[in-house]
Amino acid sequence: MNVVLSIFLIGFLGYMIGGIKVWSIELGTAGVLLAALIFGHYGIIVPDVVREMGLVFFVTSVGFVAGPNFFRNFKQNAASYVLIGIFMIISSAVSCVLIIKLSGISPALAVGLLTGALTSTPGLAAAVEAAGDYGYLASIGYGIAYPFGVVSVVLFVQLIPKILKADMAKEREALVMDANNKAKPVLDNLYSFDSGGFFAICLAAVLGFLLSKIAVTLPGGSKFSLGNSGGPLIIGLIFGHFGHLGKINISVKKPVLETLRELGLMLFLIGAGTKAGQGFVEVLKEYGFMLFVYGAVMAIIPMTVGYCLADKTLKISILNNLGAITGGMTSTPALGALIETAKTDDVASSYAATYPIALVTVVLSSQFIIILLG
Repeated sequence: MNVVLSIFLIGFLGYMIGGIKVWSIELGTAGVLLAALIFGHYGIIVPDVVREMGLVFFVTSVGFVAGPNFFRNFKQNAASYVLIGIFMIISSAVSCVLIIKLSGISPALAVGLLTGALTSTPGLAAAVEAAGDYGYLASIGYGIAYPFGVVSVVLFVQLIPKILKADMAKEREALVMDANNKAKPVLDNLYSFDSGGFFAICLAAVLGFLLSKIAVTLPGGSKFSLGNSGGPLIIGLIFGHFGHLGKINISVKKPVLETLRELGLMLFLIGAGTKAGQGFVEVLKEYGFMLFVYGAVMAIIPMTVGYCLADKTLKISILNNLGAITGGMTSTPALGALIETAKTDDVASSYAATYPIALVTVVLSSQFIIILLG
């Protein structure tokens, strides 16, 4: 089937699936993932560039949206976001170790399940490298746990406000007031290369890619880098915060950011879903349904730990709490669902604050588990 036709067909069917509501809960854009998994199972292949392009569109847009409030929000709650990110990943890593010990499955396969449950491609890359000849097992585990990892967080951020019967208007008002309690100066006489802000988006992506190439050597000889998700996100945050480079305008209009964010998320899920769908059923038949259960455990535990820590100990508001959960799970689709649920982009700040520490921790955890238990 023609690649372009496949992309639009998956998108059409995915949004139709995602728009179906059951008890006021819907999958939203994550429905695209389910459609992509089915297409992937039947042999439809979408080039990796589609997934990468979508990821860059999404994270760069999120950075621009979160930038105006991110640095102040992080300064006020830095310790909280660091704790949430670290505790979430460590709790999932501990469950991974226990599963290895109790079930006897390969550490490489188990770590693949871990990275899939946390939807962390950089974590998978680190696991594949650390596992050496057994790296293919990590890829298999990732493909099994990834779909549940995506869908579970999407449902979590929608269910929690309903279970708690939260007054979303009140929570949103408090979040918006907090985000805007410090006015951002208006800069005049800036030169704009285009009216929509695509110059700024492209520049942020270019600088983000350069930043992503900086690698730090880790114990065991492997290397860590921000990757194509972390680099553009950080540059987007910086551009969104300052809004200008000298007299050059690097701000982007909100409608443009919202469109690119949704388009990017759709393309990312299509690319990731079709790849994960290839051989998905065969792998489950070969290794057993319990692998799916193990992946589900590794996804549910960190969400529960993160939410309880943020709510009971750190006393973080619901929307900031859920935003931090999506960052701790490194889940871009869940952030999209939370923005739709909260009806405000300000939740992206806590996502962006927690995401980097979670990204680093999952990469380190993946490598250490394989090195120590492999």
